Amino acid sequence: MKSLGIGLLSLSLACTLSAQQIGSSAQTAQPAAAKSISSQLGLHAFPAKSQTREQQQTDELACYEWAEHDTGFEPVAALTAAQSAKNSPSPTGALTSGAPQGAGAKGAARGAAGGAAIGAIAGDPGKGVAIGVATGGLRGRIAQKRAQAEAQQRAQQQAQQQSQQQAQARAQTQAGLDDFRRAYSACMDAKGYSLK
Repeated sequence: MKSLGIGLLSLSLACTLSAQQIGSSAQTAQPAAAKSISSQLGLHAFPAKSQTREQQQTDELACYEWAEHDTGFEPVAALTAAQSAKNSPSPTGALTSGAPQGAGAKGAARGAAGGAAIGAIAGDPGKGVAIGVATGGLRGRIAQKRAQAEAQQRAQQQAQQQSQQQAQARAQTQAGLDDFRRAYSACMDAKGYSLK
């Protein structure tokens, strides 16, 4: 996907440069090292009717624009959207639990109060407090662990959903690019080029 992204970005730059070259009164040939639009799309174009390099550049740009209009797929825009989605932060940051930090201590305090009341009725408030502290603290820690496990499960589900959405987006982008290549190839074929 990364090489496709770099290629499509180069394609955008090449189209901009080609449009500027065609529009200018003094046309100059691109350096031999510059890739053609066809090669950036992963295609090899041979001028079957002995077209010049300048004519091929003009035809490639025209076919690129036609394919973009015909398919409704804009490779550069699709690449930009794919890159921004890839670079967006994942929602699996800090896990927050439903139980606040210190839930064990708070539970112990509530348990102590309840234990003291029960212990007073039974005749031994100190023993009731000790039992209440232990029980309340344990309940608080259990609730905190349960909340953390639920938060972790939610985060895993969100990450899985995001992964599925990204896979669907990649598949849609690839399908659009394949359709674009077919349209581009049809145009170039009609203009007298052999494409493979």
